[in-house]
Amino acid sequence: MQTLVVIQARLASTRLPGKALLPLAGTPMLVFLLERLRGLPGRLCLATTCRPEDLALASLARDLGVEAVQGEEDDVLARFLQCLDRFPAQAVARVTADNPLTCPELVEAALRLVLDGAEHAGLPRDCPVGLGADAFCAQALRRMALQASSPDEREHINLHALRHPSQYRTLRPTLPPAARRPDVRLTVDTPEDLDRVRRLVAHCPAGTPPLGPEELVAAHDQCFPG
Repeated sequence: MQTLVVIQARLASTRLPGKALLPLAGTPMLVFLLERLRGLPGRLCLATTCRPEDLALASLARDLGVEAVQGEEDDVLARFLQCLDRFPAQAVARVTADNPLTCPELVEAALRLVLDGAEHAGLPRDCPVGLGADAFCAQALRRMALQASSPDEREHINLHALRHPSQYRTLRPTLPPAARRPDVRLTVDTPEDLDRVRRLVAHCPAGTPPLGPEELVAAHDQCFPG
């Protein structure tokens, strides 16, 4: 298999507990995200924790035909290796469940850079918050697992590559000019974030077929003028 898309999720959250199961457009937020990503090439895999409450996330993913792997709560990097060991691939994309509007075309662009020789495909510059994803080649991911020792590098798996740019060949997809809007925030970290994303999704058909970054930025500006 060439590509693997890993969605990391857990129900524990300081500011918005259980957000992966909160409703968005009449369905749990995790389901909304998985449906947006379903058309991507390769395999989708959910990486969640072994905490009892996260069994609900694993069951929900499996009900949708998405494989699920459970591992250590704070060692996200180890969970990604579990996914890679179970489903070997050349390129692995990282998607977080608090970004329900992740754009499949940006995930695919990151994977394509890795398949073309990048070790790490970073987020596009000036990307709206919550729409992009990064990706890694399998060898780089395994190297990171050996070298990343601090808790924050185990939890945020791109951090080691960002802190050691000379050790990884990093490239970034290019966004069209109209989508270069880092001021647009469409991640879900707080109740206010969730309300904003719900209003946007109610304003436009953001789920199926998945809207791209330019369309989402335009819809955002219509929904939240000024």
